[in-house]
Amino acid sequence: MATRGRSRRLGGPHNYTDHSVRHEDLIESPHVHATGNARPKLRSSIGSPQSMILPHTHEAGDPYYIGDVYEESTVRLELSTASRNQAPSAAPYLDHIDLLTDNGWPQLRYLADWMRVTTAPPKWKFLQEEDKHERATRVNIILLEFRTEVNTRHDITTIEHLRRLLPQQSADNDDVVARLFVVEDLSRDVIETLGSHLDIDPMFFRGFLSDYNWYNTSDPWIELPPMHIALRQQSFFHARYAHARYFRNRRSYERARFEAGGFNVLRRLDHDESWSSGFDDPDSITGMVRSRMSFWVQPGKPGDAARKLGVILVDPSVTEGFPLWGGYNDFIPCPSITEGHSPRPPKPSTFEHVVYLIERLSTEEIQSLAKDPRKLFQEPLCMVCSEWLILIRYANTRLSQLEWEVEDPYLRRRYQDLSATLDKIHSWRRRFPIYKTMASEALSQGIRRDQFLQATENSLLALEKDFEVILAELADLHERAERIMSVVTAVMSIEESKKALQQDRSLARLTYLAVTFVPLSFISSFFSMSDDVTKLRQTFWIYFSVAIPVTLLALVIVRFSDSVVDLYRSVIRKFKGRGGRRWTEKQEHVVPQRAGSSWGSIWLRKKGRKVNHN
Repeated sequence: MATRGRSRRLGGPHNYTDHSVRHEDLIESPHVHATGNARPKLRSSIGSPQSMILPHTHEAGDPYYIGDVYEESTVRLELSTASRNQAPSAAPYLDHIDLLTDNGWPQLRYLADWMRVTTAPPKWKFLQEEDKHERATRVNIILLEFRTEVNTRHDITTIEHLRRLLPQQSADNDDVVARLFVVEDLSRDVIETLGSHLDIDPMFFRGFLSDYNWYNTSDPWIELPPMHIALRQQSFFHARYAHARYFRNRRSYERARFEAGGFNVLRRLDHDESWSSGFDDPDSITGMVRSRMSFWVQPGKPGDAARKLGVILVDPSVTEGFPLWGGYNDFIPCPSITEGHSPRPPKPSTFEHVVYLIERLSTEEIQSLAKDPRKLFQEPLCMVCSEWLILIRYANTRLSQLEWEVEDPYLRRRYQDLSATLDKIHSWRRRFPIYKTMASEALSQGIRRDQFLQATENSLLALEKDFEVILAELADLHERAERIMSVVTAVMSIEESKKALQQDRSLARLTYLAVTFVPLSFISSFFSMSDDVTKLRQTFWIYFSVAIPVTLLALVIVRFSDSVVDLYRSVIRKFKGRGGRRWTEKQEHVVPQRAGSSWGSIWLRKKGRKVNHN
């Protein structure tokens, strides 16, 4: 990461490292979805290439130029006036957030900075004015009105349309049972409008913006988990999950990363660079997007069904690539052959599929909203469960491949004697605790909430078993990864021992050669002391008759040295067992003072005897 900067002025051009995929290639590159339809172009206001850079990457550089958590926000100092001039009104909700930030809720600072920058604050320096305007005014909302007879759907694409459709107190006497806003990708204007009109807790929006598993000690985007005493009083909760996506090649993966850079909320596409498998297409890549859904219900009076109003925040979807294995099945049993087959729309995005699932609520389910408004969230949470099940199956596949690599000698040689396998298993071993935390938060904060407003029932308990199964399988996968890690380490140790043994054998051969030539060189040197070489003719036979037996004796001693030592030790043990202990004790009194140069001292040390050195 670059050296941490402290400049407070960010005007003018900025240097950045361009992506490997051009801006024009991203918009016009042909692509075919799993449905067989041509890939539609992204929104026309995709923004400049600089604005698509993801924070916390090599291209983005140092993110702390906006200041750390221990100093006043640079964004607030420089953009408060300009941001207020661009806001849809006097920005009362942003003023409310600033006030809370200064009076007991410091983690709301990130939300205030986000609204001023119109996206993740570390992207501030990469945004042009037209980028800020497009991101700030971005609206993609669907309002579902559940009535006693016919439900109504409103597609909202402008902030003015949203204001007109916001429920008023005068509308409490109509036949609307509940209203639900489904929002894709937050924006400054959407937060300001919904937050001020519906009096939404700012922590609801703040929790949706997060994309971090851990934090540095100076991160201004820190988010601490809520205490249970505060959690019981909240009318919202979040459900995190990991969405797996398949890409045919590296270029497709880079286009997806570029596309994720166009989101207002920070969602990064993770890819294990060290992973390579001979079982898959060598060019293919499987990426993971840490995603979340956030659910909020407006507090109301008990039994007042007409005032049930909720908001669901949904991540924008990456259109590049394919859902892993084609995605999940529907959550209902297959219809009978005797039933009519109603056409079901494809799943082009999480946002549209969430709307489709909620629209098919039955009349009985809509009437039950008076007892528990969380019934609106049951189908979207089924999507979260399905994403977790796909991830679990994918992780099981990868661990099985790793076990195969350990078992198959050919694969071990192919992957550099398990060193690459060790890197892969460590990656999964690190992820499983994170995944368990993500899944357990949805279970404890949403599904098992015993107190949620004035609800008399908990319809989400129907999903409790599914989340328990998810947590149990994640725990099993974590333990399995630990076992594979131990097995791989043990196999690597055995193979290293085999290599060491082979090296010892090579050294033994060198020892035999040395033992062979040392006596020869000694004898030759001994007989070469005469100046007259001709006189040595008579001694050649003497040389061979002496050198050969001496060489053979040396080889025998080297070859059977271990056996001789073992025989010596066994004789000593037998002698000590027959009363030779007193003789040994006498020998201790005649041990030389320099025990380090005495074989007797070394022998006594091996026997555990103490040698006195004065």
